[in-house]
Amino acid sequence: MSGLVHIYCGDGKGKTSAALGLALRASGAGIKALFVQFLKDGSSSEISMLEKLGIETACCPDIRKFVFQMTEAERRQAGAEYSRLLSCSLGRCREEGFGLLVLDEVLPACQLGLVSETALTDFLRSRPSELEVVLTGRDPSPALLELADYVTEMKKLRHPYDRGIQARKGIEF
Repeated sequence: MSGLVHIYCGDGKGKTSAALGLALRASGAGIKALFVQFLKDGSSSEISMLEKLGIETACCPDIRKFVFQMTEAERRQAGAEYSRLLSCSLGRCREEGFGLLVLDEVLPACQLGLVSETALTDFLRSRPSELEVVLTGRDPSPALLELADYVTEMKKLRHPYDRGIQARKGIEF
């Protein structure tokens, strides 16, 4: 089997949920999966369940602010931590026999300059042949779109947030 690259993008709800579904399916088929979150601190409800199911997870739990709330120094520190997270995760996929790598919210992490898109594209071009990779977030770059085998856009038609309803535990996080 040859691994392919998926992008779940757009302004609609469901990008992470789709990636979670694929991780669940892969795990059920005996495929070793690594679910890595950028721009999230690991406190989302799905993380504990993934771990109970034996799906490894990784994030930067000490980064608790949104990027727009950060000072320049905090942003540099976040970039260093997210870059380490990406490098470590990619290295593990080369060395530890993972069959699925999910990089949740890596697209905005690249856009914001918190991780190197070049490092990501270089990895995608040279990844282990059987590694399936999922990238999520909004507005993928042309370079990432070109490397993708699947591109699925979630389009928002309506969302409760637009009516002032905040994210709800167990539904949106």
